[in-house]
Amino acid sequence: MLKLAVIGKDVSQSQSPSMHTFILNRMGVACTYDAVSIPPAEFQSRAEGLFGAYDAFCVTIPFKADIVPYLRELRGDAPAFGVVNVVLTGERAGYNTDGYGFLLMLENAGLSVKRKTALVLGAGGAGRSCIKKLLDAGAEVYAFERDGARLNAVYKEFGGFTPLAEVPVQPFDLVINCTGIGMHDTVGKTPTVTFAGGESKPVGEELLALCGAAVDLIYVPKESEFLRIARSLGKKTVDGEAMLFYQAYYGDCILLGREPKAEEAKIFWRSYSEERA
Repeated sequence: MLKLAVIGKDVSQSQSPSMHTFILNRMGVACTYDAVSIPPAEFQSRAEGLFGAYDAFCVTIPFKADIVPYLRELRGDAPAFGVVNVVLTGERAGYNTDGYGFLLMLENAGLSVKRKTALVLGAGGAGRSCIKKLLDAGAEVYAFERDGARLNAVYKEFGGFTPLAEVPVQPFDLVINCTGIGMHDTVGKTPTVTFAGGESKPVGEELLALCGAAVDLIYVPKESEFLRIARSLGKKTVDGEAMLFYQAYYGDCILLGREPKAEEAKIFWRSYSEERA
């Protein structure tokens, strides 16, 4: 019986416990899965105890970078991203499966990224992952982040994309919200960006009317305001629930030393969705 958890500032609504339990049970493994909310001020005092309490744990906002100093090794995509979302406690090893989950979510939604234009809003942990994976998949990537120093740091590290101080109102094949705006205490809001001319305002119809599809990594609520606006304009929309499931699948494969298979992940996702319908 594996003892697992997800940790974050507020994981009270996280679907990670149900998703991981479903996936692991499908793989023939029994587990318990806790949702552990930790106030940021308490993280340092509680982080070390996680390694003795669990066989592995997942990490979400805002601790994906904070957990790194407690690890001996970063593996897979984690060294490039500098943040982790999966920790094997016995080995004190950290992995990042965000990018794999993100690309598989787009693929399963019928969204091709090769030679497509993609505007990424946000260059934090999730945004970094998406920028890197979109570049790897052959997309033409533009990125905006209100913290210019953060965006420049990502550009110096990865290169290959266009960092934006101002967002042009022009067509993009994909507009992707990686900011987290629209969940928790920002429900009903969209990310604020600086548009051409220096005007800062929330993303709305002006930009989304020109996109091919809108993607939001948020999955609670099911439809963010960002996606609601895009859908009202007749655009294809994708929320982040499938990404969460696919990154969970890849994480569980790491935990079990199992070779991940995209088709198996898709089958599991369909079954999970049908059970909850």
